[in-house]
Amino acid sequence: MSGSILATVIVLLGVVGPWLLGDYTDQDLLLGHLPPMTSGYLLGSDALGRDIAARVVVGIRISLIVAISVTVIAVVVGTAIGLVAGYIKGAVDSMISLVVDFIWGFPLILVAVLAAASIGSGLLPVILAVGLVNTVAIARVVRGEVLGLSEKEFVVAARAGGYSTMRILTRHLLPNIMPVVLVLSSYYVAVGIIAEASLSFVGLGAQPPLPSLGQMVSEGRNYMRLNHWESTVPGIVIFVMVLSVSLIGDGLRDLLDPRLRTAVERASSK
Repeated sequence: MSGSILATVIVLLGVVGPWLLGDYTDQDLLLGHLPPMTSGYLLGSDALGRDIAARVVVGIRISLIVAISVTVIAVVVGTAIGLVAGYIKGAVDSMISLVVDFIWGFPLILVAVLAAASIGSGLLPVILAVGLVNTVAIARVVRGEVLGLSEKEFVVAARAGGYSTMRILTRHLLPNIMPVVLVLSSYYVAVGIIAEASLSFVGLGAQPPLPSLGQMVSEGRNYMRLNHWESTVPGIVIFVMVLSVSLIGDGLRDLLDPRLRTAVERASSK
């Protein structure tokens, strides 16, 4: 319940906030480094006199767009790959597993750098890089689940009944792995938020003047001693966003099947 409330507030801030708090690009050097609760600057201002609150709500929107986009890509593509690899087995499984393990061996930051070098910095390389890594992670988990289900009696009976591979995948296996996929989805939304913030922190994400929470933390770190709010405010927002999604994931896991703890913990440890 608490996770749902937090997530609802965050989504509303990301959707409605930019319309209520004015232009996040407005700057006035004479109003730089204003502390929170200053008149007209609820969360203070940064070094350029820009309203931190206005920039934070836009940063929330960007984080949500990236996190949801990469999760949708990862869930759709990763689930499809895992289903095919786990059920068909043989040469198809070996080939898919080889590609998956190859990609899994690269750090996320390296994948993002390669994407940025190919198509330039910005949100698209972040979405592609994080989406690719998360797709591989979900494919590995789904494949493992399908391997365990493919020899169950209901699947063997479906094969004996002459059902097509597509029908077995979509009607028999997919519904049985959906609880795991749903819980993993919430986990990878949180991963997407952290990854977007981390990549923006090092300059590979959203580019100025478009604000990102990670970018704001990076810009404010030079003023931490005297004007800590420039980094701590967006940092706290990132923490609350990840916390809310994690709480929702825990609730989903307990609601759908407490036994999912093993599968999810196995995925998160890799």
